[in-house]
Amino acid sequence: MKIIIASISHETNSFSPVPTSLRCFGVGDGPLFGQDALSIFRNTRTPFGAFVDIAEEKGHQIVTPVVARCSPSGPVEDTAYRVISESLIQSVRDEHCDALLLDLHGAMITESLDDGEGFLLERLREIAPDLPIGVALDFHANVSERIVKNSTVLMGYKTYPHVDMYETGTRVANMLFESIAGTIRPKISWNNLPMLPHTLCMDTGQEPMAGLIRMTIDAEQEESVLAASVFGGFPLSDTYDAGFSCVVVTDADRPTADRVRDRILAEAWERRADFVYQPEPLSDAIARAQRASEGPILLIDHADNCNSGGTLDSMEVIAEVLRQGLTGVAAAPVCDPEVAEQLHRVGCGGQITVDLGEKVAAKGITGTRAPLRLSGRVTGLSNGRLVVEGPVYTGTELNMGKSAAFTTDNGITIVVTSRRIEPYDLNVFRAVGVEPTEQRFLILKSRIQYKPAYLPIAKGVIECNGRGVASSDYGIFKFQRIRRPIYPLDADAATTRSGRPE
Repeated sequence: MKIIIASISHETNSFSPVPTSLRCFGVGDGPLFGQDALSIFRNTRTPFGAFVDIAEEKGHQIVTPVVARCSPSGPVEDTAYRVISESLIQSVRDEHCDALLLDLHGAMITESLDDGEGFLLERLREIAPDLPIGVALDFHANVSERIVKNSTVLMGYKTYPHVDMYETGTRVANMLFESIAGTIRPKISWNNLPMLPHTLCMDTGQEPMAGLIRMTIDAEQEESVLAASVFGGFPLSDTYDAGFSCVVVTDADRPTADRVRDRILAEAWERRADFVYQPEPLSDAIARAQRASEGPILLIDHADNCNSGGTLDSMEVIAEVLRQGLTGVAAAPVCDPEVAEQLHRVGCGGQITVDLGEKVAAKGITGTRAPLRLSGRVTGLSNGRLVVEGPVYTGTELNMGKSAAFTTDNGITIVVTSRRIEPYDLNVFRAVGVEPTEQRFLILKSRIQYKPAYLPIAKGVIECNGRGVASSDYGIFKFQRIRRPIYPLDADAATTRSGRPE
């Protein structure tokens, strides 16, 4: 058989001022097409990598039209979406394939579309009405009826941080090939809740999400249930379908799929208050950190994390750390291309005063914002390219752009980058000569995804409620397209007894 395999992934923050052009995809050079897509992503622990492995093991011919992955940011430019989607659509038209395996996110918004993946799947169905389509989705997908209706089999990650991407791809591919062979007849049941869980409450290793994940695993032991997935959703995508949802796939048994789905949704709704994050004042958090006797202590600057569309140039947490006089601190990453260029010009060992951060105007963020004037010296330089050692996105490449370690006279070392990246890996520090295990404090602009790489070296974690477009304070955002009422924006949001929205 001929199998088309593609990956298109973007988690869109409707409130992020960071533009999403075609060049933003890939590692700074745009999407990967054809053989480049296959050669660079075939050995990665992603759904795409799993799709390739399974298809090759079965001896199928593989076509890989596009891999287009991009860090979360603002709505995708229409021209970028058109280039990416048309490369896949044209491949389906021309290749006369027998099946399609898609590694998607599920929360993509473009300048013109609220449901980028749903619209893409709908177009693919119009071209090939009977084509078997297997879809792997991110745990933070805002799953829509259009996505479900146009998929043959569908499943999402069971982990956040996402360490089971490859395993999810494996299960999707196997289900699709079993359906082609006629050994199963997949039936998909889906629905969502009028509920916007806070991302900081979605760690699948902790309650309340851990209990719901256990429910999906238990459900998969029931007769006829092939896969059960819960999706926390991405709450900063201002679309109608944003929020919590559940998808159940059974073998020719829609009533069981509906029953399992409703049971899981009802439990999630019962625990809705547990999905509301209650922040600690920033000054209190830093004061508590000061009392720590042993490090590294992780200070999580979660309101400005890249993986939720943050600008990575908010200086509020760093400023408070300086104000309270913490020492032995390293922070990463602060994205300021202007300052990164200045540090490279000065060179390693050079002394310089810079105005760092707060350069990107952020919609909806109140209060005075100004760069932080800091003096210090350059202690490390890098071109910013590194390979992730894992365990999240193992084998993929990160491109921080021109980057530098800048050690201030106050004794804090800041990794300054030219591109926004999530600190998935310890190499984000090591690339510029900073050893994270030797620091008393590590400031990470992250939310949950740091955990697999950094928790093994940490002596403690303190969440720091700074400022940014990835904030958990929904009150600073002007939602316009999301369905209302929805919890916790509206206390009177309600569901039917089955768990479905009224």
